[in-house]
Amino acid sequence: MTERPSAVGVDTGGTFTDFAAWVNGRLVTHKELSTPAAPERAVIAGLAHLGAGRGTPVHHGSTVATNTLLERKGARVAFITNQGFEDLLEIGRQDRPDIYALDPHRVPPLVPRERRLGVKERRGPDGRTLEPLTPRAIADVVKRLRSLRPEAIAIGLLHAYADPASERRLARAVHALGVPVTTSCELCREIREYERFATTVVNAYLLPRVARYLERLAAVCGPGLQVVLSHGGRVPVREAIREPVRQLLSGPAAGLDAARRVRLLGGFRGPALTLDVGGTSTDVAYDFGAQIPRRRAREIGGFPIQLPLLDVHTVGAGGGSIADVDAGGLLTVGPASAGADPGPACYGRGGPATVTDAMVVLGRLPASAIGGGAITLDAGCARTALARVGRALGVARPERAAEAVLAVANARMEAALRSVSTERGHDPRGAALIAFGGAGGLHACELAESLGVSAVIFPEHAGVLSAVGALTGSERYERSRTVLLPAGEQRAIEQVADALLREVDASFETAGTRIAHRALLTRYVGQSHEIEIPFGGDIERRFHTAHRARYGFAREGAAVEVVTVDVSGAMVTSGARPKRGRTRAAAPRSSGLARVQVRGATRTAPIWSFDALPRVVKGPSIVIQSGATLWVAPGWSGGVDRAGALLLRRSGR
Repeated sequence: MTERPSAVGVDTGGTFTDFAAWVNGRLVTHKELSTPAAPERAVIAGLAHLGAGRGTPVHHGSTVATNTLLERKGARVAFITNQGFEDLLEIGRQDRPDIYALDPHRVPPLVPRERRLGVKERRGPDGRTLEPLTPRAIADVVKRLRSLRPEAIAIGLLHAYADPASERRLARAVHALGVPVTTSCELCREIREYERFATTVVNAYLLPRVARYLERLAAVCGPGLQVVLSHGGRVPVREAIREPVRQLLSGPAAGLDAARRVRLLGGFRGPALTLDVGGTSTDVAYDFGAQIPRRRAREIGGFPIQLPLLDVHTVGAGGGSIADVDAGGLLTVGPASAGADPGPACYGRGGPATVTDAMVVLGRLPASAIGGGAITLDAGCARTALARVGRALGVARPERAAEAVLAVANARMEAALRSVSTERGHDPRGAALIAFGGAGGLHACELAESLGVSAVIFPEHAGVLSAVGALTGSERYERSRTVLLPAGEQRAIEQVADALLREVDASFETAGTRIAHRALLTRYVGQSHEIEIPFGGDIERRFHTAHRARYGFAREGAAVEVVTVDVSGAMVTSGARPKRGRTRAAAPRSSGLARVQVRGATRTAPIWSFDALPRVVKGPSIVIQSGATLWVAPGWSGGVDRAGALLLRRSGR
């Protein structure tokens, strides 16, 4: 490119690495095939294509932390805890992930028994010392660590949220070993020892590999590199290296943040389901309130993460999900993916049958619709691959096999959407379904019909929306601390909130307007879990109201305690809108006709470019973006809203 971008957003996926850049006020997008063996190669190639220099701000949504955990390719970790609690990581909460399994298996701990070390030290829940940590105990654990030769160390002591002094003494001592150290008191100063310890161990497990990746990238990008975290905001690379566990939902969080902006800018004030379908997985969420939905103690890869995360649910179903027939003759779709290499069969590289191949065979994915036209699809290879699946199923025509593959993929995506809506008591019928990612638009109308959703929103730049979210998001920091105080002690609670707010404010490296959000995790005394309420006002009254809304009743007069104080701060962005890269055609004209299969029948559908749409788009038709495709099913129609997104509604709605 001749013009250098002023900032670039990057989202690394399993098949493609997406880019969104500001260039002279315009939003320019680009896609590169991902390079899983060395993810930075695709990032560097895309930045070079866009003309980004060493000083260009780069906001990166990364999957390195996620893949490291899921693939179990992290560091050799040693864990230091209280003597007698070395097996807590393995015992967990004693729940069974599959209660009907005849031969259940738990996820093995990241730290085996021989690398879990106990020290004589004990504090009470109020921080009072019951058994002091002695210099001899410290020297002994350092000696044992040397013989284990760990690549990273995690430290978690009971009740360190109340007094972190012992953890910090141990950290100072083991730093002499020259490997990275993670303490629970610095990462997650909250109650629940199993979740806190597991989060600390995961961070230590990820740290060396994520650090190497980000350091290699920073050497090319320079000081402008920032990383998107699981709460949707971004931080400088130095902070991201220190706490990689906060990156486990990096890309999906950026996409959810961008989808929320699309909904609000377009004037849709109701709730929204988000559907982000990429090459490897599908990420869904239900956005219904004033704040983007978040949750704590989210399980990722079989391990609880006791940190605030955007409430995104992921399933292993995407465009690259492999279709196969198992030994019992049943069709399976995913979670294994063809990835970028060899990719789906239609890439012409000898890959297996996938959901993308099913879309090609059904006529819903034109030949140049992948990767912004970077890949020409081979329909013959797709038909051959689906024919093999069909023979295993006893189906004569590849179109029938393709319909079956699509039905299974849609069922998995629908189950994910129901898990964040109806299974939590939310009625999706008044919501919109925001479809993005390279393949979200191909599934949106059929999923909306199954859920009873009456509106589908297909954003501009849908194929790279997570990269857009990384680009347009803000710098953000979060801090929390368990206090275990009666709700009536508001002065003490305010003092903790003020201290956390000062920590958050000191974290920002750049000047600017900031907005703070403070919340309290509260419960009735004796309850096991908390409800988050906004900070301020009458804490007891707010909690009773929230409890009644959540559970249908409130115990008026019962004692209420504040468990944890949570504070976040975000830099306010300008909210500038990009100039359009191209002007919509005054006299729209379709770029051709496609023969598509709809419920076993062949129909003709016009193919529209997103930048040359008619005033009203009616199904069946296909809408092509650079990097994304929308299948407008029969019975759906709509036009472009004020945010530049295509808003579809079902007939009669």
